[in-house]
Amino acid sequence: MRAAELFEQRRPSSEVARVVGMHPESVRRWKRLWEQGGAQALRRRPATGRPPKLDDAQVEQVRTALEQGARAHGFEADLWTLERVGVVVERVAGVTLARASVWRLLTGRLGWSLQRPRRQAVERDESEIARWVAHEWPRIKKGR
Repeated sequence: MRAAELFEQRRPSSEVARVVGMHPESVRRWKRLWEQGGAQALRRRPATGRPPKLDDAQVEQVRTALEQGARAHGFEADLWTLERVGVVVERVAGVTLARASVWRLLTGRLGWSLQRPRRQAVERDESEIARWVAHEWPRIKKGR
């Protein structure tokens, strides 16, 4: 609310813009608002727009369902995709979400991040690989 204090001191808009580090046009817009409604008119307003399709209780139900794993919901692998999460959301909450909305649910409201499975054979034997690199590879390389 530094800008409102400077407006009350009758400072020019260009000076206010420099002090608060904003573009002069933004400060002029703020000044018009301030002149009409005072400092209260400069306060943040809640975001407008469509309310979320899932309330907080439904989001927690979805979280609980997802934490059970994909296999618990009848999927072959224990791997979540946006489509699979969308199916679970529909089953648990009765709400159909687009892929983008599923992504926002996971990353925004649930605080989850993208995790990609390692592309590695389950049968991988690190000790055998180390042995091969130490003994076989030098022999093969020497033969050239």
